[in-house]
Amino acid sequence: MAPKLKFSEGEKVLCFHGPLIYEAKCLKSSVTKDKHVRYLIHYAGWNKNWDEWVPESRVLKYNEANVQRQKEVQRAHSAQPVKTKKTNAKGRKSETSSGTTPAREESRASTPAGKDVESTAPPAKATKTQSKDTPGDSGSDQPKKKRGRLDLSIESEEQYLAKVEVKIKIPEELKVWLVDDWDVITRQQKLAMLPAKLTVEQIVDNYLAFKKSSKSHNSTKESVLVDITEGIKEYFNATLGSQLLYKFERPQYSEILQEYPDTPMARIYGSIHLLRLFAKMGPMLAYTALDEKSLQHVLSHIQDFLKYMVTNRSTLFNLQDYGNATPEYHRKVQ
Repeated sequence: MAPKLKFSEGEKVLCFHGPLIYEAKCLKSSVTKDKHVRYLIHYAGWNKNWDEWVPESRVLKYNEANVQRQKEVQRAHSAQPVKTKKTNAKGRKSETSSGTTPAREESRASTPAGKDVESTAPPAKATKTQSKDTPGDSGSDQPKKKRGRLDLSIESEEQYLAKVEVKIKIPEELKVWLVDDWDVITRQQKLAMLPAKLTVEQIVDNYLAFKKSSKSHNSTKESVLVDITEGIKEYFNATLGSQLLYKFERPQYSEILQEYPDTPMARIYGSIHLLRLFAKMGPMLAYTALDEKSLQHVLSHIQDFLKYMVTNRSTLFNLQDYGNATPEYHRKVQ
């Protein structure tokens, strides 16, 4: 039995784009082979180049309650309260105590382990100079459209329906860290200490330097590697806030945005959040305009990067990189 559609073609709706909610119009609807409902959304006042297929979980009915929610999310996102830093014994910030984060509850999905990381949706188009997690975070309803190194252009409905599932195999040695990470954040309610001792940008740059030192390295390979590694950073910056965080981490993320307004999140967050990206990147890549050959080429490089993380896991992952949240922080989450 086909699922019942909540929204009709031509209906005025509200839609999440990153952490914010925008007025939009439902242009088309479709149901995938696995019974998932998607809508082609046009954001009011945005260029049609930003039209995108989104899961039903990102769409809201246009009514008074949701319009009010849209305003509250915008206020929370743009608020600039007085910052109060909390530090651990080493002086690094382990949690935050001001600011809230616009939660995208509708787009959460349960995973086999009961995790509540944001469900995968087409990533916002990444830009090389992006300072926050999505173009919509710039404070403008009409962000400038820039193309990152990986082509994230919008596809047609036919292209979307023709997409095959893209899977990235996470090595067993790294899967255990994803499980521990879920337990530490959601059950023990601790937080990754930020800025990380070893950031995503540093990890990616270290990988690039490692590959350059290889005897088989040449200028052609270097050009490809630079594109791939820059693409990883762009994906991370574009998707962290909307797809890679647990609910318990969102107030911390909000404070980080206020603390470092002009800093890409790849320079703040570290290895475990990068690993979460790879765990969710497969479906993201299905939305790119890469042909099959190019996609397989990208996947081979990602698998090689994961092998690098396995080799260096004793340096990259440590449970000491989490800290306790303050009582005040717990009150913000409730």
